[in-house]
Amino acid sequence: MTESYAPRDWSSQPPYLHPDYKSTVLRAPTRKLIPIRQSLSEVTGPVYGHDRLGALDADLTRNAVKGAEPIGERIVVTGRVLDEDGRPQPNMLIEIWQANAAGRYVHVVDQHPAPLDPNFLGGGRCVTDSEGRYKFYTIKPGAYPWGNHHNAWRPAHIHFSLFGPSLSTRLVTQMYFPGDPLLPFDPIYMGTPADCRELLISRFMLELTEPSFALGYEFDFVLRGRRQTPIE
Repeated sequence: MTESYAPRDWSSQPPYLHPDYKSTVLRAPTRKLIPIRQSLSEVTGPVYGHDRLGALDADLTRNAVKGAEPIGERIVVTGRVLDEDGRPQPNMLIEIWQANAAGRYVHVVDQHPAPLDPNFLGGGRCVTDSEGRYKFYTIKPGAYPWGNHHNAWRPAHIHFSLFGPSLSTRLVTQMYFPGDPLLPFDPIYMGTPADCRELLISRFMLELTEPSFALGYEFDFVLRGRRQTPIE
C-alpha cells in the first residue's frame, strides 16, 4: 500500500543558503528548485533489516566495551515519531551520532584536542514501537569548537537520522538541550526560522528521569506539515 504526502512547508525549514553558516555558501543550489511529482519511488519506504539490530544498539552507555562505562552525564532520550496528522509511525529506523562528554567525535577528521573515551562509540540505533516511540541511553555530549568563524563553538547536540515510511519523509536533524547559552551564537541553530527553533530543543522531564542513574529528555519528531521537525 502506498500513499501521497502533502507538499513540504519550506517556510518552517532553514534556507539552503545562510551566509552565517559559511559552508552553505559553497553548497547551496544556485537555481530555483523544481518540485518533482511523487511517484512509487517517493511514496514507498526504504528497506532495511530489523534483524540486524543488536541488543545494545540503543544503549550508548554500554555498546562500546562490554562491562565498561563511558565518562559523562548519563541521559535518557525518548519521544515519539508522528506524521503530519499526528499519527504515530511504528517500525521506523532511527540512528543517532554525537560527540562524547568532552566534545569529541570518534572520527579521524575530528582533531579537536579533547580526550577520546575508549568506552564511548558515539553511535546507536533503534526501531520505533507500535506507538511510534523510541528510546536511547547515552551520555550528554559536550560543546566543541569548529572553524566557521572566530571563536565558534557548537552547542551540545545529538544528530538524528530517521528513515520514515517513504523517501518523502526522510529526515536528518539535530536535537539541542534546553537553556544552552551557546544557542544564540550558533549559525546552524539560528538559521532555522525563529518560530520553529523550539522544535529543535528537547524538554527535560523529571518523570522520564531514572533515579540515581540518568536524567530524562523528551524529543518528538513530526515528519511533514507546518510543525515538521526542521532539517539539519
